[in-house]
Amino acid sequence: MPGTIHRQAGLTVLELPDQGGPLGALDIIGETYGQGVDWVAIPASRLPADFFSLRSGVLGEFTQKFVNYGLRLAVIGDVSAHIEASEAFRAYHVEANRGPGIRFADDMAGLLDNLGRQPGR
Repeated sequence: MPGTIHRQAGLTVLELPDQGGPLGALDIIGETYGQGVDWVAIPASRLPADFFSLRSGVLGEFTQKFVNYGLRLAVIGDVSAHIEASEAFRAYHVEANRGPGIRFADDMAGLLDNLGRQPGR
């Protein structure tokens, strides 16, 4: 699972490629081991199908694994359909982008810009 390393504001971000199937949290975390990665940027299209349904519990389990391993997660891509479909996900999206460990961004440039401007990144 090769990716691209970005450095921004003293942080190391691993950007995973758009190509490929759904990714599991532990597989991703294993790939970061020993690389000094702070953030992992995952294309929304590579997440499990039920990731955006809060009721499924997948998002919570996925993100908790990142927290347990001291990594931060960024979901890259258009999630507007999920925001429109679920008030619960809309609220989660807003709160996640305010917090320190999860971000949603339309593209990598937006994420890197956001990380460069956020106190306590």
